[in-house]
Amino acid sequence: MEYTVSEKAFSNRDVYIGNFKGILPHGNGNYTWSDGTVYEGDWEEGKMTGKGKLIWTSGAQYVGDFSGGYLHGYGIFTGCDGSFYQGSWRMNIQHGMGKKQYCNSDIYEGSWKEGVHEGNGRYSWNSGNAYIGSWKGGKMCGRGIMKWANGDLFNGFWLNGLRDGSGVYRFADGGYYFGTWSRGLKDGKGTFYPVGTKHPSLKKWCSSLDYCNDGTSLSGLLNSEESRAQPSVKRSFSEKLSISGLLRNSSRISHKAMSLDKNWTHCDPSQEFIRYDSLSALSHASEEGQPEAQDNSSVYEREYMQGVLIKERASNYTEISRKSKQRNKIAVMQEKRSCIDIFGAHSRSYYLMLNLQLGIRYTVGKITPVPVREVRSSDFGDRARIRMYFPRKGSQFTPPHYSVDFYWKDYCPMVFRNLREMFKLDAAEYMMSICGDDGLRELSSPGKSGSIFYLSHDDRFVIKTLRKTELKVLLKMLPSYYCHVGEHENTLITKIFGLHRITLKGGKKVRFMVMGNMFCTELRIHRRYDLKGSSIGRSTDKDKIDENTTLKDLDLKFEFHMDKLLRESLFKQISLDCMFLQSQQIIDYSLLLGLHFIVPENLKAFSQPPGTMHNHENLATGDGVTSSQGELLIPPKGLLLVTHEPGSVSTAPGPHIRGSTLKAYSLGDKEVDLLLPGTGRLRVQLGVNMPAQANLKLLQDEVDSTEVELFEFYDVVLYMGIIDILQEYNVKKKVEHAYKSLQFDPQSISAVEPKLYAKRFINFLEKVFPDPP
Repeated sequence: MEYTVSEKAFSNRDVYIGNFKGILPHGNGNYTWSDGTVYEGDWEEGKMTGKGKLIWTSGAQYVGDFSGGYLHGYGIFTGCDGSFYQGSWRMNIQHGMGKKQYCNSDIYEGSWKEGVHEGNGRYSWNSGNAYIGSWKGGKMCGRGIMKWANGDLFNGFWLNGLRDGSGVYRFADGGYYFGTWSRGLKDGKGTFYPVGTKHPSLKKWCSSLDYCNDGTSLSGLLNSEESRAQPSVKRSFSEKLSISGLLRNSSRISHKAMSLDKNWTHCDPSQEFIRYDSLSALSHASEEGQPEAQDNSSVYEREYMQGVLIKERASNYTEISRKSKQRNKIAVMQEKRSCIDIFGAHSRSYYLMLNLQLGIRYTVGKITPVPVREVRSSDFGDRARIRMYFPRKGSQFTPPHYSVDFYWKDYCPMVFRNLREMFKLDAAEYMMSICGDDGLRELSSPGKSGSIFYLSHDDRFVIKTLRKTELKVLLKMLPSYYCHVGEHENTLITKIFGLHRITLKGGKKVRFMVMGNMFCTELRIHRRYDLKGSSIGRSTDKDKIDENTTLKDLDLKFEFHMDKLLRESLFKQISLDCMFLQSQQIIDYSLLLGLHFIVPENLKAFSQPPGTMHNHENLATGDGVTSSQGELLIPPKGLLLVTHEPGSVSTAPGPHIRGSTLKAYSLGDKEVDLLLPGTGRLRVQLGVNMPAQANLKLLQDEVDSTEVELFEFYDVVLYMGIIDILQEYNVKKKVEHAYKSLQFDPQSISAVEPKLYAKRFINFLEKVFPDPP
């Protein structure tokens, strides 16, 4: 068909001059909208497709690729306010690699997703400060390095624009603090190295963090992605849109494109940093030009609670280094006694994660379309299995992958599908949480079993490897477990969402159980306790304790005083759960207890003892100033319980969403929420967001003279659940009981018959949570 060149005026006063194909613009042409917006460039059958230039009446303009009427591909956008973006676009939105200079001269270079910063990138503020690292949803999230104009630097992890997780803070004068942060505040244990003091090698520390879940170097990722953002690398897409829709609403592009300039406000302008060219340069430069180290200088082991310094102990580098080596040795020993050793030391965990994600994605995708129905007895039987072979090259039913060939088995899929719905978990969210691009994180084993633990990227789910005997116990008790959690929505027993097995060609098998993470909360868990009610072997070696250690019965020196009705609800459910476990002949279970300590706002002004911190640290971190005496003598004020308001509390699906809101005696037997300053309103459920006062029971001769305790009464928020429910009182345990009874008090050992175990367990917890006065 011949192309004609002509001018056409539309009824809505739009004008087109250029090539036509039939009645549609096709080829090169100029289109002017009635409001003055002008496009000059390529057309394809009535749609802007190819190269072109679009100029809005506001003065903003775009030069680059178009597809199907959209800004799509590579292009340069200049805003009417002076902002400038050069990079990739997808359907009118910045998406891919690009560089943007904002109207205030701030600059972002890196990855974009749907118009916001996502992936790896560098943000430089006009004040001369910068951040380089990971982003998510327009906020600093993941591993990143930040540097202030005054020379201070932080290298570590971020969440929602705030420091959150492990990291190292280097002060401009050469001092260092290695520790953990929560929502921008120091929270947990750490070590401060004053100026001139020898400190751990930052190169080694950073190299352990400078990798993504798939093993890719973050520095390399940034460098490679920058190269993809150059003008010579352009993408073309073919997305279709009716020309009539474009012509009727030409302002749509203007609104979307111009609104992108607002996205930069997701960053926190108060946290601004100097620009560096790579993560490696930024982190390694922090060790250069510092005063010569003095091996014998004092360093300070510290513990913070929401930015408030509650403990400090002077030490030296040699002692700190010795403790670090001991922790590393323990970690190596735990790795050696792991219950599986089917891959190489480095690749084993990576392959297991890939296999798990592939299998769970396949299983959930296959069972979800099946119509919902009641569980039948056959759903628990030996034939209630889904089996599939996953070759690396893929098959008719499975995709190709980068792991090893493996066989997959999913146990009782209909049962666990109904359990997930009972726990109000959406199938798509469940699958994305475990099988999404962010992957899983491996945790060290807190127990003696040698199991491997994985945590989903959003902390909602824990995946644990099982022994064959544990698998058999779970399958045996599954019908009763299903009935129990169906009858008792407030049960504290571990919520189980799936049971799977991976088999390699050589016949080696690994079994997995997916559970809810009872410590999935926006509040930081400062202490963890595993409580069984026994005393033999129930203490932790002090040299092995760090902030992530799960402590035991004899380590607990607190009593927790709760509202009368909250306590009654707690022990009513504990008794029901223990009766169930007793009926299944289960022992060795424990109450996993997590504590979040609340620091009253009036204490945050007295956060550091005198002479131990530099003034610029307070300015840089916002952690406060020091009291003249260096002590905290003001007692806590108490947690605030308010009447429950369903609309004011988040009810997003999670491990704890199932269960009723608890009632409090102090509010006249009404359902309650917990109000926390600076955090928000939390729904109080059994084992979740439960307020209490923790009384510290510490004898004077137990206090280390070099360690300072700032106060003895704490307001705490409690999280708890009953775990380790897969140990039967079998012949092996009976023999263990008989043998240990010859050496110790039979009542104090862990291996006792189920009825006695349950009674002792409840009696112990009644002392931990005593009756209110």
